[in-house]
Amino acid sequence: MLIDKHSRVPLYEQVIAQIERGILTGEFKADEQIPSVRQLSIELSVNPNTLQKAYTELERRGLCYTVPGNGRFVSRDAELKLRSMRRELIEKVEQLARELKLSGVSEAEVVEAVRTAYSEGVSQATKIGEKEGENK
Repeated sequence: MLIDKHSRVPLYEQVIAQIERGILTGEFKADEQIPSVRQLSIELSVNPNTLQKAYTELERRGLCYTVPGNGRFVSRDAELKLRSMRRELIEKVEQLARELKLSGVSEAEVVEAVRTAYSEGVSQATKIGEKEGENK
């Protein structure tokens, strides 16, 4: 796991996103332990409180659970919950697109805005991936 300390995205949000991606890609499987706060703190050179904040949020979302004395584990239904959250986001985009259409915004403007957002996201992911390759 790698984070971009120069990103405008807060470190704890980057950690959440990477663990969510790991769940969706199968890197972290149901009932499998995720890295400890201490381990990840050392690996990423990040304050443990930042990681604790990320893990607390993951637990709040129902994506992981704590076993006292044994660490944190991926919830059995974490992947299903994430896929459901993604579907809800798509539904919000669809609703927003309808509202934009009613307000006179052209389809081309909306598509261009989506392309811009995706290309910015790809640029950010590429930067993180390049840094990960440098650190191996």
